Amino acid sequence: MDLNTITSVIEAPTRTDQARWQPGDAWLAGGTWLFSEPQPHLRRLVDLTGFGWEPLRAGETGLEIAATCTLAQLYAMPLPPHWPVGPLIRDCCHALLGSFKIWNEATVGGNLCLSLPPGPMISLTAALDGVCTIWTPDGGHRQVAAAEFVTGPRANVLAPGELLRSISLPDRALRATTAFRQISLSPHGRSAALLIGARTPGSFVLTVTASTVRPIQLRYAAVPGPAELAAAVDRTIDPPLYYDDVHGTPAWRRLMTLRFAEEISRELGGQP
Repeated sequence: MDLNTITSVIEAPTRTDQARWQPGDAWLAGGTWLFSEPQPHLRRLVDLTGFGWEPLRAGETGLEIAATCTLAQLYAMPLPPHWPVGPLIRDCCHALLGSFKIWNEATVGGNLCLSLPPGPMISLTAALDGVCTIWTPDGGHRQVAAAEFVTGPRANVLAPGELLRSISLPDRALRATTAFRQISLSPHGRSAALLIGARTPGSFVLTVTASTVRPIQLRYAAVPGPAELAAAVDRTIDPPLYYDDVHGTPAWRRLMTLRFAEEISRELGGQP
């Protein structure tokens, strides 16, 4: 869709351009959502690809994902053998349904910043204890846990003029044994519930997304039993936290969330 109110585009931005942020500006990454509907309030686009960030950087401390990294780049990245989370990454990429055009343009950062409950990059980065680095307009930066970045549907912690620079996944989380569960009302529909369990030595984390308005996490020293985990999920998630839209009612989302919690407990806890 043409954005016919745009009067200028900054193609090679700098931190100085960020400091000059004003109402009517928008960050442009892949643009798969930005160009999908009218944006009459916008006047200027700031093209983040002009920063030239390296999409993915693996090191001893973990994996840094640039906000402008596309789903296709994340999906195709070969991971070292000591990081067994490749299947989880691919499952989460597939949970964002789209053509090859979408996959080659949609970005990890854009999925987080759009902050829709079913955003699978929200699920992935939260489940793997990601840390978001945010550039502030004054030239500084701050860090926020990926699990706390999204605060509700289309809402997050970014203030006007702030920019998501990258998401760092720690080595410890990338070594986790994981379990993935996802469901939609239709075979190719938007996720109505997406749960990820991650087990490392001395730790188990269950991350609930898509069925809730924001990510919910439960942490344990070891994998609890199926009934215990499901009961804890039910106590933790208050009814208003379940998302309600055409892709699933809150009651159904709750039932699937509890069922998936039990299945993940059995899979990672070695119970029949």
